[in-house]
Amino acid sequence: MDSNSSPSNTIPVGSTFTSPFEGSPRADSARKPLSLWPGMYHSPVTNALWEARSQIFERLLDPPVDAPPQSQFLTKIPSQSRTTILYNFSTDYILREQYRDPWNEVRIGKLLEDLDALAGTISVKHCSDDDSMTRPLLLVTASVDKMVLKRPISVDVDLKMVGAVIWLGRSSIEIQLEVTQPTIESSDASELIALTANFIFVARDSKTGKAAPVNRLCPETDQEKLLYEEAEARSNLRKRKGGYDRKEIENGEVNRLEALLAEGRIFCDMPALADRNTILLRDTRLENSLICQPQQRNIHGRIFGGFLMHRAFELAFSTAYAFAGMMPCFLEVDHVDFLRPVDVGDFLRFKSCVLYTELENTDRPLINVEVVAHVTKPELRSSEVSNKFYFTFTIHPGAKTVTNGYRIRKVVPATEEEARRILECMDAESLQLANNVNK
Repeated sequence: MDSNSSPSNTIPVGSTFTSPFEGSPRADSARKPLSLWPGMYHSPVTNALWEARSQIFERLLDPPVDAPPQSQFLTKIPSQSRTTILYNFSTDYILREQYRDPWNEVRIGKLLEDLDALAGTISVKHCSDDDSMTRPLLLVTASVDKMVLKRPISVDVDLKMVGAVIWLGRSSIEIQLEVTQPTIESSDASELIALTANFIFVARDSKTGKAAPVNRLCPETDQEKLLYEEAEARSNLRKRKGGYDRKEIENGEVNRLEALLAEGRIFCDMPALADRNTILLRDTRLENSLICQPQQRNIHGRIFGGFLMHRAFELAFSTAYAFAGMMPCFLEVDHVDFLRPVDVGDFLRFKSCVLYTELENTDRPLINVEVVAHVTKPELRSSEVSNKFYFTFTIHPGAKTVTNGYRIRKVVPATEEEARRILECMDAESLQLANNVNK
């Protein structure tokens, strides 16, 4: 290359992000090392949330040496943690392009990131004790209890995301989030809700790692009291669910288990005679892998939970697409479990499958997809499950259940372990529906 090339041919490249400590009163020399900043892989909303809570996080990232745990707990009301995010899609075309999917709707995967980030901000607001001399809590996403898409979300119309703490256990926090978007067809406020989500966070002592108590919550309005009661019922349901599935299988569910396995054995032993409208669970699998990068970390140096949900959703969508042969339409996140943290540098494998289908309504078949994330350590010859994600899809309204003679198939297991996973997921969903009916 000519060393005398004109400077005008050189295109300078700079960071599009500002420091999370921009405007900090501390001198540059006193700032935390770059390795302790949150990662630079974040959506515009996550960045905005970071700036909004920078003063809180300034203390979270740099607690005093040997700071004691919080001993005086405050009583807060839901409105103190309520936070709203506005997406100005109608006027900000750059923001619009960052969230647009191929069908001119909002990318659900990016929205999952924002929901997790907003829920985290809300939990920090509630747990903050305004005392810089106590050590901060470590707040982590434990699970997503339910997330339901009530209608498609356009990328051309302004969007609002709002949430608040609605329930507390001793060390657990439930945050309810709503995504709203106006429609031309209706002015009814109830019709504006496009998506609802419930996140469960848990508080840990940042030094010992043990469960830590959090500030109290005092619901004031009738609506806040109702939300608290409903969340209490969900908490009791979660406690019952673990033993419920195993007990039911022991007490009469063996017949269902055997019936599922009988269908699978035909495929395994006599494939030529198997029902063409069924398919083995193992034949619906997809998988991808990645090395977790520093840019994907959160303020605690661990991989951002919203990023994990985004990647799991993209794989689940692809799994449903390959299985159905038609473009799927996302309906809900049935449940997400964060079982262990994922660290920078981890070798992460996502494995998906269609767990079961519900074909009673041929115009709106349901496709239930499971994604399991494994942290794999080749040096140690180990692989541990870090997350489990359960998504429900249907067929996009523009598609048909029957296309060129192809039908959505019934999924059957080949092993007892697969059959138990199917039954546990189906029973958990049935139990939740029963609980909703009884409320």
